[in-house]
Order: sequence, then structure tokens, then C-alpha cells
Amino acid sequence: MPKLSIITPFDPWRSSLCTCPIKWVVHPYTGCSYGCLYCYAASYIPRYYMVRVKEKLIKKLKRDVPKIPKGALIEMSSSSDPYPPIEAQLNLTRYTLHELLNHGFKVLIVTKSTLILRDIDVLTKFRDHVVASITITTLKQSIALNLEPNAPTPSERLKVIEMLSRSKVKIVARVDPIVPLINDDFDCLRNLVKELSKRGVIQITSSTYKAKGASLRRLASAFPNVSKKLIELYDRNNTENVHGYRYLNRNLRYHYMKVLKELAEEEGLVFETCREGFPNLNTPGFACDGSSNIYLE
Repeated sequence: MPKLSIITPFDPWRSSLCTCPIKWVVHPYTGCSYGCLYCYAASYIPRYYMVRVKEKLIKKLKRDVPKIPKGALIEMSSSSDPYPPIEAQLNLTRYTLHELLNHGFKVLIVTKSTLILRDIDVLTKFRDHVVASITITTLKQSIALNLEPNAPTPSERLKVIEMLSRSKVKIVARVDPIVPLINDDFDCLRNLVKELSKRGVIQITSSTYKAKGASLRRLASAFPNVSKKLIELYDRNNTENVHGYRYLNRNLRYHYMKVLKELAEEEGLVFETCREGFPNLNTPGFACDGSSNIYLE
């Protein structure tokens, strides 16, 4: 393994539930300012909600690029959004995109941000090497404002999906996490999937919320009307401990994922679960992260 500074192998923490393909990851920034209450990264990255630029990013990127296998898949990003508000001034993600795509890499962008539209010229030029994965957990703005307080609204994210799709950029929607009692209403999920399909999404990836103490407390505080039941659902006696996270009861997780699968397939969409352990629910031949779509005609 070559010595690398900024582009690193994707590390699934040796999780047997991870079905991602072999890939690399680059984070132009550390931390995320969107303040999503369910965020797993906030549990282990200090000062996570304060965005910081990666030190000597451009220099390290130029040093790492020749060491990565040609044509490799590189994700931007797995534990921070590559388009925080300060990117509008700094252009580090745009620079990184140019650098990676001009060297022939495949790029998977994971974001909630509307700022990705600024780079639609780059994404369109390299559309055969790019997939954009847009996270959207609900259509209800009242829920989103509590759940993801500083992120773009659901309607703004739908507009991003629509505009990227019109430019023939392949779009995956991450409808995750599903948090019991908060964004799990069947009619709301059905409406969300229909809207995503109408706007041009080709794959839906979903997962259930995996609890950590801090994030569970944040959710309970923000949604006091369901806090007692939510805490009961994630009580140690009712959950599975997987790599330090509390997973919902397996039957309930399966129920949620089966519902999403059926809704996605009604719309003719690919469906994948993320770290749930239900391979029978996944569309054969596709990856949970959406990267398989890069190789489709």
C-alpha cells in the first residue's frame, strides 16, 4: 500500500454488513455545518459541527493522485459533506473534482448541498464518470428543520436532483436514515419516493437510524412528543450492538427496508439497503453507494 496523505482507502470498520465496492475516499473538509441530529460522524470527530479545511489539501492531493490505481472509484465524501457553505468561496471541492476527473477516476459525490449545481459544468462534461448521491430524508419541511437544522430544505434538494438529472448526471437518492416515529410514515415515504422518481432519480438507498448515546439524546430532545417511545425502541434490551451502535430490532428494520423496496420498485427504481444485513432486498448487480450506475449506458 503506497503512503497516502489525503486520498485513503474506504474503511468500513471491518463491518460484515458493508456491501460497498472497493473504493477510495477524499474529504476536502473536516466536519459538517448542517447539524443533522442523527449524524454518526459527530460521535467520533471532535468539534464535528465546525467545518475546517484539510491542511495543505491541494499539495497532498497532487502527491496522492499518481499513487491511486487508474480508473479507481473515489468518494467525496463519506463522513463530511464536500459542499459546506465555505466551499462557495474556497472552491476546494471544485478543484478536487477537476483533479480527479481529469486523471480518469470515477467519482461518487455524496451531499445535501445545493452548491453542487455550481459545478454542473464539470459534472456534465464528465457525466460518464460521475454519480451524485443526494440525501433526502423527508418532504416535510417542519420535520427537516428539526432533523437537519442547517441543511438545505427538502424542496431545494428536489430542485438539485431535477436540475442534475436534466443535465444527464446520474442521481442516487439516499433516503436514510429512517428514524422510527419521526420520518417513517408510510404515506410520506410513498410521496417522497414518487417525487424522487419524477425528478429523475435512478436508485434509492435506505437504512435505519443506528443509535449512539449523543445522537439519540439529540433526537429525543428535538422531538419530545415521541422521545419516550424512541428511547424505548433503542433500549439496550431491544437492540443489537453492532460495532458500538445500537441497531433496531431486526424485524422492525426489515419491515422498514421492505416497505422502501416495494415503493422504489413500484416506480421502477433500483433499491439497495446500507449496512442492514438484508441482501435479499437489494437489486442484484447494484452497489448500495450507487456507484454501479457509473458503468451503465
